[in-house]
Amino acid sequence: MDLIQKVKNKERLNQKEGEALYELDLYTLGELADTIRKEKHGKKSYFNINRHINPTNVCADICKFCAYSASRKNPNQYTMSHEDILDIAKNSYANGAKEVHIVSAHNPNGGVEWYMGAFRKIKAAFPQLHIKAMTAAEVDFLSRQYGLSYDEVLDMMIENGVDSMPGGGAEIFDEKVREYLCKGKVTSDQWLQIHQKWHERGRQSNATMLFGHVETRAHRIDHMLRLRDLQDKTGGLNAFIPLIYQKENNFLKVTRFPTGQEILKTYAIARILLDNIPHIKAYWASASIGLALIAQEFGCDDLDGTIEKESIQSAAGASSSRGMKLEDFIGLIKNSGFIPVERDSLYNELKQYA
Repeated sequence: MDLIQKVKNKERLNQKEGEALYELDLYTLGELADTIRKEKHGKKSYFNINRHINPTNVCADICKFCAYSASRKNPNQYTMSHEDILDIAKNSYANGAKEVHIVSAHNPNGGVEWYMGAFRKIKAAFPQLHIKAMTAAEVDFLSRQYGLSYDEVLDMMIENGVDSMPGGGAEIFDEKVREYLCKGKVTSDQWLQIHQKWHERGRQSNATMLFGHVETRAHRIDHMLRLRDLQDKTGGLNAFIPLIYQKENNFLKVTRFPTGQEILKTYAIARILLDNIPHIKAYWASASIGLALIAQEFGCDDLDGTIEKESIQSAAGASSSRGMKLEDFIGLIKNSGFIPVERDSLYNELKQYA
């Protein structure tokens, strides 16, 4: 059957068919993805008022694509105290943040209590603040470093106030690519296992894919289909977030970068393939706000949030270090022809800015 017709019939595509989608022209792909997006979300573009906190850049692992870690090119090591972290959460809460998104390097010096104590203290001080924290890579690191099972780490997270998990650490699931990018870090099977265990506890998470470096289109499709399989089992993924590789200040010698068209095609294909994941996020801190807004026409329905401050993408060249003001965010979404919808971390609608 014709590939376009299969998409219109809502038939699931396999690996080869997923790869073949890249051969369609951009506008055909965009139209297919936009139709699916409108069926699910109309003209709504979701965002939240959030604060990213990156408490340390000291890392036991060495990933070639990372410009944030202090173990290689970045000699400026820092590790925040619980008081530092709590002060940031306090200020952000006062500024209207509904979520703190806490992602760190894999610091071998802090101990489990440094991680868990921070969550516990934030939740005690601000029980209404949603804590999204601990990538699967961080869960795996704590497990390896301190001889804990994944179950023990996940249970500790819940006990200490973590509400949902971000999608980081997924990178690209193909193990050969992974060995080159981030040898020694959580494997693809482990990443999927950790998220499955989290979902089995009745909790939700997101999933990412880092693309635009040394991976092929086939690797991207494989990555998406593995996430689709996980979602079939658990239903616990809220959003898929294709992250665009940032090229500055790291050890990955990439000379060819994806064009805007290639990026938009990847967003559109994600919307087409991932029929069971509700939201596709164009994370503006990695894509740029302009491209993220265009991506709303190519299957995406979410932009992340105001962020307030961000250290990981910006260390590699993204212009996201200071976040974005709420009124600017709303204005940009409206000017792009979409309805800004403030959401909570689990995509419950809080306010429409019609």
